[in-house]
Order: sequence, then C-alpha cells, then structure tokens
Amino acid sequence: MLWPVENQSVSPVFVGRADEVQILNDALARAEAGGISQAFGTGGEPQALLLGGEAGVGKTRLVEEFANRAARAGAVVALGGCVEIGADGLPFAPFSTALRALRHELPAELAAAAAGQEEELARLLPELGETGSQRHDENGMARLFELTARLLERVSADRTVVLVLEDLHWADASTRHLLAYLLRTLRTGRLVVLATYRSDDIHRRHPLRPLLAELDRLRTVRRIELARFSRAEVGRQMAGILAAEPDPAQVDEIFERSDGNAFFVEELAVAAHEGCCTGLTDSLRDLLLVRVEALPESAQRVARIVAEGGSTVEYRLLAAVARLAEDDLLEALRAAVNANILSAAPGGDGYRFRHSLVREAVSDDLLPGERSRLNRAYAEALQADPSLVPADERVMRLASYWYHAHDPAKALPAVLDASVTARRRHAYSEQLRLLERAMELWDSAPEDVRATLRPVDYTEVYPPCGCDPATTPLRYLDLMAEAAVAGRLCGERERALKITKRALHLLDGEADPLRAAWFWIQRSRLVQAQARGDGWQEIGTAQELVRGLPPSEVHADVLATAAAWAMVRAPGPDAMTAAERAVEYARMVGASDIELNARLTLGVLLVDAGEIETGLAQMYEVMEQALPLGLPSVLGRSHINLASVLEGIGRSKDAVGILREGLRLTQDRGLRDAEAWIWANLAEALISLGHWDDGAEAALAAQRVGQVAKPRGCAAHCLAQIALARGHLDEAARHLAEGRLAYGTHDPMPQNDLPLSRLAIALAAAEGRIPDARAELTRVLDAGFQPGTQRYAWPLLLAAATAEADARDLPAADEGRAGILERLFEAVKTLTTDAPIWHAHDQWVRAELHRAEGRAPLDLWSSVVTAFEQLQRPYDLARVRHRLAETLVTAGGEDDRASAEELLRLAHAVADHLGARPLADEVASLARRARLPLGPDEPRPTADTLGLTSRERDVLRLVTVGRTNRQIAEELFISPKTASVHVSNILAKLGVAGRGEAAALAHRMGLFRTEDGERVGGAA
Repeated sequence: MLWPVENQSVSPVFVGRADEVQILNDALARAEAGGISQAFGTGGEPQALLLGGEAGVGKTRLVEEFANRAARAGAVVALGGCVEIGADGLPFAPFSTALRALRHELPAELAAAAAGQEEELARLLPELGETGSQRHDENGMARLFELTARLLERVSADRTVVLVLEDLHWADASTRHLLAYLLRTLRTGRLVVLATYRSDDIHRRHPLRPLLAELDRLRTVRRIELARFSRAEVGRQMAGILAAEPDPAQVDEIFERSDGNAFFVEELAVAAHEGCCTGLTDSLRDLLLVRVEALPESAQRVARIVAEGGSTVEYRLLAAVARLAEDDLLEALRAAVNANILSAAPGGDGYRFRHSLVREAVSDDLLPGERSRLNRAYAEALQADPSLVPADERVMRLASYWYHAHDPAKALPAVLDASVTARRRHAYSEQLRLLERAMELWDSAPEDVRATLRPVDYTEVYPPCGCDPATTPLRYLDLMAEAAVAGRLCGERERALKITKRALHLLDGEADPLRAAWFWIQRSRLVQAQARGDGWQEIGTAQELVRGLPPSEVHADVLATAAAWAMVRAPGPDAMTAAERAVEYARMVGASDIELNARLTLGVLLVDAGEIETGLAQMYEVMEQALPLGLPSVLGRSHINLASVLEGIGRSKDAVGILREGLRLTQDRGLRDAEAWIWANLAEALISLGHWDDGAEAALAAQRVGQVAKPRGCAAHCLAQIALARGHLDEAARHLAEGRLAYGTHDPMPQNDLPLSRLAIALAAAEGRIPDARAELTRVLDAGFQPGTQRYAWPLLLAAATAEADARDLPAADEGRAGILERLFEAVKTLTTDAPIWHAHDQWVRAELHRAEGRAPLDLWSSVVTAFEQLQRPYDLARVRHRLAETLVTAGGEDDRASAEELLRLAHAVADHLGARPLADEVASLARRARLPLGPDEPRPTADTLGLTSRERDVLRLVTVGRTNRQIAEELFISPKTASVHVSNILAKLGVAGRGEAAALAHRMGLFRTEDGERVGGAA
C-alpha cells in the first residue's frame, strides 16, 4: 500500500544535541549496567527521563536518533504515542501501543511476565484475553498499575527495554496517573522510560503541569529541556536539507525568521529553495499552510479529512470518509506525502501529519460546519464498518466522532458505551469525563432515544431505577450514580461530592429510600476520604432510610458499612448487631462480597468481645472462601484483619505466617494499599517476637508502598516504639509526630490514638516530663476506653503505671500521685482479661502500681513472669524478669540470690541482643548494686573491686560485727568524726542506705573472715 518517499525537507544529517544525546546514552548505559539493583541480583536499574521542548524544536528527531542507537546496541525499543481524537485522548493509548510493540518483539518474555494476571493486564493490552468481571473498588486502578510495573520489570530483567511515550501534553488522566506510578515505583529491570511533551503547551491550568511538578521532586527522574538551534546549527541543518552549503545571508535571514526552531527552519528553507519569499507572511500558521495550499485540491481535501480524524487515520477509514475513487485517493495521498505534509503511520496501516503543528494549522483552518460534517462522516463510516479501526479504540473513537458531530441523539448512546469501556479498563478519569458529557447531552437528546437506553453498568450495589433493568429506561439519576463512583475511584472526590449533593437534592421529592441511602453511603466514603469528618452522620442517615425495609443489596451494604465503621471506632453490641444483620441480608440477596466482608467484621467484633475462638474460626473461614473467589478487597482485608486480631491476642507467630502469605497474594495481584497494611502489621508482629531489625525493615516497606496514609502512621508508631526502647528519644519523638500527622485529627480511631498516647506517655516519662505524661493519661481516661479496645488500653495503662513507679522517689512527682494511682486502679477494673496476654498485662499493671506505692509483692511479680513465659514476647519477658530480680534482691532472702542472678542474666542477654540500651543499663546497674555477675566468666565482686580503700575495708569489717562509730574510732585509733566520714563513703560506694544493709551485703559477699577462719556470710 505504501511506497518509498523522498523526504526532501528532512535533513539527512543529525544536527547538534550532543549534550542531550550523551544524557540519553548515559541513562541507557546505567540501565544496562544495573548499578545497585544489579548488585542484589535484580537485573537492572530503571532510568526515567522527561524530554520537553516547544513544538517543532526537534524532540521527535532526537528520540528517533536515540532509539536507533539503542536498537543497534541490542535494546528493544517500544514506542507509544498519546493519541488525540478531536479534543479527547484515548485511555492508556501510549502504554497499549508500547506493550503491543513489546509483545511483537518479545512474545515469549511478555507472556511469561504476564502469566496469571492476563485478566487484569488485558485492560491495557486486549490481546491478552478477556478482562475480569469483578466488582470495581478503590484498589482496581492501583492494582492494574502495580501489575503493569511488575510486567515491565520482568520483561526487562534480562533484556534492555526502551519505553518511549510521546506527546504527554495530549495524555489522558489515566495515562498520566500510570506514568507517575511507574516512575515512583519501578525499582528493578534494564529499563529506560523516555517521555516527551510540548513545553509551550503547558499553560498554568494544563493537567500535565502538576504531574511535571510532582516528577521534578523525584530524584530518579531526569528532566531535559530541548533548546532551539544556534545560528551555526541552523546553517548545518540547511546544508543537510539543500545538499549544499547555504548562502550566509540566507542562513541569517532564516535563523532570524525561525528563531532556531528546527521545524520552522525546514519549512523556511524549503520555501526559499522553491522560490517562495520567506517574508511571505507574518503568521507562522500561514507559513505552515503555504505548502498545503500548494497541493492539488484533492490532496488538500484529504489533508483536511486527516486533520480532523485524530493523530493517525487508518487507510480504509480515510477511504470511507473521503469517498474518492481509489486511484484518485492514492494520487492525492502521494502528493501530500511527497510534499512532506503527510507520512505513513508506524505499522504501515494509515497516515498522519508529519508534524502535529501542520495538522493543528489545517484543523484550525476548518470552518465550524465543515468540522462537524467531517466528524459525522467519520462516525457514520465507523458505525457502518466497525472493522475500520482497531477493536480497542473503536468505542472511544465513535463516541468522540458523534460528540463532535453535535448530534445528541447519536452521541448520547455512543458516549455511554464508551464510559463502560473506560470503566472496564479502570480508566475512571475518562469514565467520569464521558459520564459528565452524557449528562450534558441528556436534555438535548430526544425522549424516544432516552427511552431506549438501559442502565449501562451496575454501580456497586446501586439499585437500577425500576424493577427490571432490561425493560426500565435509564434515568438521569443513574448517570449521577455512575459518575459519583467514577469520581471516587479516580480521586476526583470533590466532583463526586458535588454529584452526590445534586442527586440527593433531586431525591428529596421522591419516595426512593434505597437510592437515597446508597447516595448517603457514597457521601460517607467521600467525606472520610477528603478528611471532612468521620462519615458517621451520613451512615446514620442511610440506616434510618433503610430501617424496616425488606432485605436488599443496598440494605446489606448499609449495615456492613455501619458495622465496619464501628469496628475500628466504637466496637460494641450495636456494631455486632449490624454485622450479624449484614451477613444475614447479604446471604438472602446473594451478595457474596458483602457477606464475606461483613463476616470479617463480625469475627473481629467477636474476638474483641471475648469470644475469641468463635471469632477466629469465622475469620479463617472467610479467608479460605475468598481465595478461590478472587475478590481483591476481601482477600487483602482477610489477611490484614485476621493477622491484626492474632497479634492483639498474643499469637504473633501465627500472625506472621498469615502476613507472609498475604504479602505474596497482594504483591501477585498488585494490591498495593493492602500490601502497605500487611507490611505495617508485620512490623508490629515482628517487634513483639523480638525481631526488631526485621520489624523496622517491614515498617519502612509500609511507608514506601501504597498511597493511603494510615499504614504509614502504623509504621511510624512501630519505628517510634523501637527507638524508644533503644533509648533514641529524639528519633522516637520524630516518629511519633509522623504517626500523628499520618493519622490526622478528622477521624479518630482507638486503634490509632491509643498506641500513640501510650508512646507519648512513655516518651514523656523517659524525658522526665511526668506532668506531661499525666496530662496525656488524664485526657485518655477522661474519654474512657470503649468496649473491645483492651488490646490497646492495657499497654497504655502499663506505660502510665511504669512511669509512676519509676518516678516514686522524685519529690516533684509527689503532688498528684495518689490521684493518678487511684484512677489507674479504677481503669484496670474496667478492662477484660479473656486472652492470656490481656491477663498477663493485668497482673503486670497491678505489680507496677504496687511498685509505685513503694511495695514489692514478690508473689505478684513471680506470677507476672510466669504469665509472660507462656507468651511470645521476649522484650516484655526481659522487663518483668528484671523487676522480679529487683524484688528478690531487695525483699528476698539469701536463698533468692541465685534466682535473681539467673533472671538478670537472662534479661540482660535479651536487652543486649535487641539493642535495648536503657533496659540493659538498668539490669547491669542492679547487678552491680547486688554484686551479682551477669555472665559465667564475670568474677564475683570482692572488697578490692568495690573501690574501697584499705582503711574503708577495716571500717566495714567492724561495721559488719556491729561496732558503733565511737567503737570503730577507738579500735582504729581515729576520731569518731573520721570514722563517721568513712562510714558515709562506704555506704555511697556500696549503693546502700544504711549500716545494716552494708553489713548484710558484706555477709552475702563473704568479704571478711571470722575468728574461726570462715568468711562472714559463708560465701565462697
């Protein structure tokens, strides 16, 4: 069909751009070498570059030069361009085209990389198969993006791939979102991503502008701005075009006229060569049209048709619209191609303008009636023969053609069909735009046309207007429901909020409680997502609307939403009832995903209420049932919530197993937000098990993965917990602030707030700010602990009780201590102890409260240690062993010293292994004061090792046999005052409070011999 064409206006010599070519070549070399990533065996270090420049400055020529060099070096180059159809971009068009090219070049590699995820990836590359039919959710687009990133990493693991995305200024919102995601998350692979855009098109309100600003902040993205040619470079370009050295005066004239723009240099040089005056017009647009107007009339007409058809027009479609005899059409095309107005499209199946500037000039020159007539001709041709364009573009292009033909009767059905296609591709931004366009067309479309329309898709559990969707016409309210969900899923929540507000206003005068309840639930989700509140008022309104109505999907969804909301904010009997009814209603109407989610909620609430085994059985069953059904939201949530519950009842090892499996599932399915939650929960479980470094790594992974803030808050809490236990107080304070920022203040939840309050209390106590610790505790106690929050309340009470016990000898802490201790004792009585770990915390808190009162209940501390020896909490066990050893040393008998020594040795070993320096120092200090060794090779202390002088040893010997200061003075021939000074020094060095303790210590250590030769105290 196509033939070789003489490109007389294109310089055969590549001019200038040495610096830019070097940057691109360096990026290619780094991608191939791999750098850090290759050192870890991951096969490459992806490179990302943005190439900007004004229209005509030479971006495409530079990309072609680089692509040719890369291909010669063995790389696979996949080119994809953003497609403009009228004013509309095709969703994911550059990625679809590039992936199609990769599939052509590396069919086996791409098939292997996509294995198991063909249903999802078919949204970008339909050749992979049919797309999945699961219900859409907030994770759908992120899941597709993650799987695309994984696909590219796998394809480029062993082969260098250059992915070129041209004309980002035309990119649709979904393409922009996907590109941003890739450039943020690509970590491995021998991959170069090069994207181009027109910088002069990026005005202040251009949608690409925020993306460029975001990418500028990424250290992994290099931005190149392509400058205009210098005068010397213009001379070399003209020499290449003319195949001769140009006249210097002519170079000066064209350089001044073109201002160094490569495309304008071409046009002016050819015009001058063909005898046209370079000063023909002051309008560059007119300059661009000069050679078009020099074409035969038939070629000009074909050029106008191609200009309105989009970036590229297929030959058969062009023939159908032009309605010329084939010979005449080919002759017209030959003339346009030889004049370098049109060129063959990549793949040889159609035509496009050689430069978009010329296309825009020709399109702008069309008359209004001419433009709509051409769009109608395209639409009629495509409707008559859908095979004229690729299948994945057909519906979107038909909708665009009919819309720009200004025919509402034909445009409305086509736009609705296109919105369904966009939804199925997870292109929710384009779906929203199309639905808004449908709402715009609604009143203009004839009534008989609207009567033939049916609900275009099922929006979650939204009830189609009427009893039978197959026979009931589509209503405007149905469009608003679709648009509200699309806005929520694509992040355009403000637009979605406005749509729900309008919908509820329309429903004010109608007796339609189910539909109104559905819109209120949408508003609740949007309000929470926008940090406008906790969403409970909207949920409560929806509950009132469905109260007393028969079971339905909407009713079940309202109940399930209310129960899930209460589970993390106000667990209790009302939440349990809502969850049970949601399960019942969902079963009755066959809504399996609502049922499974409601059962998960019910399982958590049962565990919180003390029915631990019943609740766990429920949750394990849901997890097993969700796997074969492949429900993404249930899969992620089942692993997250079950592991969280297991951690909360002290079964951390079981939780880690669930979370490891959850990581595999979420990573395979691209559930990035769910993966972030799993990393955060894994960090918590690993810290409990004493794997602090692994826990810190998991917390950092939670902060890197996903886009929601709350997992980052949980991760910050975990990092603060480790930092505090290791004595890094500044670091702990920083992470605590990060956690508060991530959680925000608009939607308080006990699972977020109570752990942060516990950290705040412990940090204030560690820094000696007892009033601040008490203020935080008082704030929490005044609010009270809600039912089911004991897993977070027990550690908080423990932190407060420990702070009071540690501060018992501080005079500044005396005031108010009695009241705080009384409130703590009262709070302990309100919490349940159904799980072994809650029971252990109950005993520990009581023991610390007794310590704060100056008592040392040996039996209580022994029971605390026994309780924690049954759990998987090595750090907590080390802490209580230290306290039991302290009690044995101070209140126990001589026979208890061996037990205290073993407890201290075990506690010190754990603290040293974990890097818990404060605990290790406390244990070592106690061991020194008690003269107990911490290791088998550590010598027992003697009088010499205690730092006593010979005279002080003599005085201590007499103290041990009960001598007074006067008697010591007489025996040692010193004054009583000097004897008193020696005794004071001895007490200080031994760390004891009085003479009796000093004597007892000397006896225990066997420092002196009696007259019969035995050591005092009998120690060896």
